[in-house]
Amino acid sequence: MVKRWIKVVKNKIKIAVLPGDGIGPEIIKQAVKVLKVFGLESNINYGLIGGKGYEEFQDPLPKTTLDLALQSDAVLLGAVGDWKYDKLPRDMRPERGLLRIRQSLNLFANLRPAIMFSELIHASSLKAEFVSDLDIMIIRELTGDIYFGEPRGIGVNNQNEREGINTMRYSEPEIIRIANVAFKTALKRSKKLCSVDKANVLETTELWREIVIQVGKDYPEVELSHMYVDNAAMQLVKEPKQFDVIVTGNIFGDILSDEASMLTGSIGMLPSASLDANNKGMYEPSHGSAPDIAGLDKANPLATILSLAMMFKYTFNDEEKFNLIENAVKKTLNDGFRTEDIFSKGTNLIGCEEMGDKVIERLMV
Repeated sequence: MVKRWIKVVKNKIKIAVLPGDGIGPEIIKQAVKVLKVFGLESNINYGLIGGKGYEEFQDPLPKTTLDLALQSDAVLLGAVGDWKYDKLPRDMRPERGLLRIRQSLNLFANLRPAIMFSELIHASSLKAEFVSDLDIMIIRELTGDIYFGEPRGIGVNNQNEREGINTMRYSEPEIIRIANVAFKTALKRSKKLCSVDKANVLETTELWREIVIQVGKDYPEVELSHMYVDNAAMQLVKEPKQFDVIVTGNIFGDILSDEASMLTGSIGMLPSASLDANNKGMYEPSHGSAPDIAGLDKANPLATILSLAMMFKYTFNDEEKFNLIENAVKKTLNDGFRTEDIFSKGTNLIGCEEMGDKVIERLMV
């Protein structure tokens, strides 16, 4: 039984669970089932974020939620956002709560693995030979760049014309710390690192490239290459297996990781970890809140469950639980169970709730 893996540290850890909006509560419910299997239900505290936070506290990141996150060892997040909140002032929209919690917890390193499960190879938009055994780790800097740079806003220029302003900005220390995460990750894999920038046009990423090269001198075992972001987007489709570890800035990483998700068949399969300097992390699926299918039992919870597995690996240093969860997901897929986003002829179409139950059944074996 799985319970033999439970360690005595279980009563010392605190996990903040933030279901969020849209399909968030549905997918989080399935991940919480896994925590209960490991006897960790008493270690969970719930908080509101995004639209739910605004509805209750007129703030997409209520102080009670931020305090809970700061006092916890790890955060498990569902998703934020819904079209019904689009008319709110920008600072009150659900996405601002997500950006603020990342910044407040100093979660600067976003790890987004894009792994091709052999059982889903025909769900990819590319031919099997291009994606079989695909295993890419995209490391995205998460607390800088154009998402946080100042000045920003919508105003009126000297010609009395409305204009929008966003500022792309990176400091040397910000680049150094994410580069070190990337090189250390590459050392544990195939020792290949591709840094993605737009150094031929953007001074911000010209500095990025210069500093990554400088940091690379401390990692002579790692083969470092560079690629402009437009070429990287093309190469991910043309020859994705040329990549192993990719490191890039916030906006480029946001776009490229979503592109990479479709190589694997569905963004519903991609977990993510956002870490601080001490590996305290927030774990969430890479997909959004999908309000159009919220409450319909159609969501794929596997990315959320795999995000929970990453929590055990990176924050709690528990490789055993990581492997147990990942293997349970693989067995579920191997047995032919699929949610709508990964369904194909000859497989069994099931809903979000049942998919969670199927993973639990295989976890308990």
